[in-house]
Amino acid sequence: MKCIFNTYYFLFSKKMEKHSVNFLRIALAIVYSWFGILKIFGLSPAAELVEKTVYWFKPEIFIPILGLCELIIGLGLLIKRYIPMTVVLLLLHMAVTFFPIFILQKVCFDIFPYSPSLVGQYIIKNLVLISGALVVAAKYNEKYYSDRKLKTAIV
Repeated sequence: MKCIFNTYYFLFSKKMEKHSVNFLRIALAIVYSWFGILKIFGLSPAAELVEKTVYWFKPEIFIPILGLCELIIGLGLLIKRYIPMTVVLLLLHMAVTFFPIFILQKVCFDIFPYSPSLVGQYIIKNLVLISGALVVAAKYNEKYYSDRKLKTAIV
């Protein structure tokens, strides 16, 4: 039984070795585009959190602009020549998404620091998005672009 499982698992993992980073890149693009579109159209459940965190900007202006930035990141992940610039923007965006943990601790934690609220969990899951962006960056590196004689958006 173990031998059969390992055989199929390793066949599967060999296939995933070739395609998994692209699946991850597309999944990140979908998440970013989707969340961005929700903000642009005023439908984001995160709008209140953004409003409380970035209280010095008018939310009716800031939230759609943030959504547009997220949409640009999502689309940038789909176009291979823009990946290096897009990953940097994504990581900068992700760094900012952790601000509520410091600014709004009572909203982010039921019991600080080990019992995050639903909002806190929503923020902590960004660690997975950051990890995904780092995996994408590792594949789409200088060697990838030079081997294919492709130019990046950053010359």
